[in-house]
Amino acid sequence: MRYWWVNQNKTYKAEVGGGYMWSPKVNKNGAYNQYYQNMIETKVGDIVFSFCDTFIKSIGVITAKAVSADKPMEFGKSGDAWDTDGWLVQVDYQELNNPFKPKHRMDVLAPLLPKHYSPLQANGDGNQIYLAEIPEPM
Repeated sequence: MRYWWVNQNKTYKAEVGGGYMWSPKVNKNGAYNQYYQNMIETKVGDIVFSFCDTFIKSIGVITAKAVSADKPMEFGKSGDAWDTDGWLVQVDYQELNNPFKPKHRMDVLAPLLPKHYSPLQANGDGNQIYLAEIPEPM
């Protein structure tokens, strides 16, 4: 089992409400993007922590492997900067009754951050990413 952190600031309502994650396959200029590549590395049973508006708001379990899919219509204008060809991963999300702000726990989290492709900076500010693998202790 692996653990993932997904940033959903623009798409939280659509993705959590619809039970999925979606990303383009590559950057708009066609360049490789590790955070999009991570979509096809997910497996059924993996855990996803959903980050939105500086809070972890939901935790989910991946229920199906990534499939090729067009950008969801419900993204509307928030997805204008993304290519339409992407990856879709089904997720069974549970919204938390008490969302928490990772920035308030950086004393614990900072030493556990991945050395490469981290979702957070050591000061607790988020990085501009979509899907990042996080270590189990985190």
